[in-house]
Amino acid sequence: MGANYKLLKQRLNEERSKITDRQFFTSRLLAGHFEGIAAAYTRRYNYRQRVRANLFWEPMIGTLAYTDNLVVTINAGNSWVTETVGRKERYEIVTGLFAHEFGHVLYTDFLSGQTHANSFAAGKWYPESPELIRLVDQRNEADLWEYVRQDPLRLKAVQYVVHELSNILEDGYVENRILLEFPGSLAYGLEAVRAKHFQKMLTVTQMKEREENGKGHIFATLEQMLLSYAKFGEVKYGDEPLTDERIQTVFSLLSDIDALLTEHNAKKRLNVTNLILVRCWPYIKDFCEKCKDEIAEKGSSDIESEIEKQLVSVVGKSKSGTGTGICPVKPSEDDGSSATAKARAKTHEEAAKTENAEQGDSENDGEQEPERLPLFETNSVSEPEGGGVEYNDTYAKEQDKRAVADVERILDTMAEKAACRSLESERLSELNEFAENISYGNVHAGVNVRINRLLEVGDSRVEQFQAISAPLLEISKQLQRGLLKQLEDRRKGGKMKGLLFGRHLDGRTVYRNDGKTFYKKSLPNDMPQLAVALLLDESGSMRGDRVTYARAAAIILHDFCISLGIPVMVYGHSTSYDKAGETVALYAYAEFETYDCDDKYRLMDIQARFNNRDGAALRFVAERLCKRQEEVKMLIVVSDGQPAANGYIGTAAEEDLRGIKQEYKRRGILFIAAAIGDDKENIQRIYGESFLDITDLKELPAKLTAVVKRHIRV
Repeated sequence: MGANYKLLKQRLNEERSKITDRQFFTSRLLAGHFEGIAAAYTRRYNYRQRVRANLFWEPMIGTLAYTDNLVVTINAGNSWVTETVGRKERYEIVTGLFAHEFGHVLYTDFLSGQTHANSFAAGKWYPESPELIRLVDQRNEADLWEYVRQDPLRLKAVQYVVHELSNILEDGYVENRILLEFPGSLAYGLEAVRAKHFQKMLTVTQMKEREENGKGHIFATLEQMLLSYAKFGEVKYGDEPLTDERIQTVFSLLSDIDALLTEHNAKKRLNVTNLILVRCWPYIKDFCEKCKDEIAEKGSSDIESEIEKQLVSVVGKSKSGTGTGICPVKPSEDDGSSATAKARAKTHEEAAKTENAEQGDSENDGEQEPERLPLFETNSVSEPEGGGVEYNDTYAKEQDKRAVADVERILDTMAEKAACRSLESERLSELNEFAENISYGNVHAGVNVRINRLLEVGDSRVEQFQAISAPLLEISKQLQRGLLKQLEDRRKGGKMKGLLFGRHLDGRTVYRNDGKTFYKKSLPNDMPQLAVALLLDESGSMRGDRVTYARAAAIILHDFCISLGIPVMVYGHSTSYDKAGETVALYAYAEFETYDCDDKYRLMDIQARFNNRDGAALRFVAERLCKRQEEVKMLIVVSDGQPAANGYIGTAAEEDLRGIKQEYKRRGILFIAAAIGDDKENIQRIYGESFLDITDLKELPAKLTAVVKRHIRV
């Protein structure tokens, strides 16, 4: 960037201070950051499908995050994110949301889920009937099928509840795998989300209060408890005794949920869902009837919306993903461990205590309760010695620094892009002003000239460049290799040996029969200063292979010059029409000085367009070259040799081009006019000795670059 660096740095600092959270969290850079993380992680599975990220900001929409198995969509403007204080903290939350949905992309078998739903609608279990040992469960199953057969609305209601159960259990499985297999940024962000989820979850006591106030239902309480155990391995009991029927119902399912969390076979996980449906059926049946009564009072038939409304108090569940694929990655060969093993073990202990207590009660039925201690007056309690409070300031500090570094890096990049965009906008204004002050001659009097330049390069052009550039850049490197050695020798100076003629005889080589026994001393010498401008005809007649090879030549020549430190400019030209009439449209693909180093991607916009008023375009680029300080100023023209615009055609147009060439040749511009294919007669007639014959289009890139190499050696 040279002299531009200080200006860019100053503008960068200005732009960074202006970046809002909305701009940061909806930037393509942040989305690309998440896509890069996903790509790095999926390589271990040989999963080639690219996971896309779509981040938007809509505070008034309740949607938080979801995936369709191809794109992870996150509403960063949701209050659930924005209520978190601090950009770094919000970044962690958004990272955790991405981690959760990315887990579904990797580990959820959407096809099996759809088959499960379709089978249930047909009155069948999928993949198989749950194993029901208890008599009460068998009665529940029979009642379940009888219930859904009686009324399509009942079936729809139960279907939605089954979908809810399957989704919360799948959430537990997915998060367990993410925590175990990705112990980096994704796991740390997911932990931040999980901590917030658990903190917001209501206790069993609070959920029961909602039931009593008519704002909840026992099934909603059960669903919250099932989700809590599936994700965190524990339940927030509140003040409720462990003998409460809700808690006991969940306790009876602990081992089944544990098995589900480490079961990589999606069909077996669905079997657990079926079992939970049967085990909780009395509560689900009552819940569905309540929802039916509610919509009947409203005169509605939207049972799904009513169920969602009734379950709104359940915190921590995500919107279920959609898709048509099976689980895209193979299960890892782990030992069936759980990321929340300690919490689950404690919950099992609590369940075992209540089971033992119940057994003890049954054994002691009829026995007299032991005598209680009488209340008596005391003056004080004992005062324990020692104690204190410790603050562990090293907890998760490494991950905290990583999150800060990620945010800072993305902010810097965003600020740099904004600064470059601002500077490019100013440059574009300067270029158009420069174009207005050029005298184009009587032939072009009254013609409008407009400079076009992409202020920012989009992802599509980057991807296009990466898709085609590898062989072209290799050609550039091959052309550079031999030249670099010569340039290095010139800079160092020294002896040139093995010459046929010279003033100095090399005594060590007099035995040679080929006469190469002379040498000469060469003083250190820098490469001659050179500036190159490439002007491409983008008229409609360049369509097909012509414009393809012109674009390839531009990519190779641009890389060649940039790699060797040669200032290079690439322009295209055509015409456009509007109310003002014909306009000469110049396309600034690469400039001598760049701010964002993205000119190579801008070259992907080279294409065949409309007409071509070559004289005006040629004069503009030649004027730009004349402002350069380099010793050699080379202007390379790639054209079909057919000037064709409104009032600008035929021999008169060709005469204008010859005059422009002679004028700027006297001012030190070296012209090279490349004739593509069968256009060589036209080009030779116009540009005379500056003509470069490229009959074979495939030779265009190498020949143009070879011309530059020859002038480097002078």
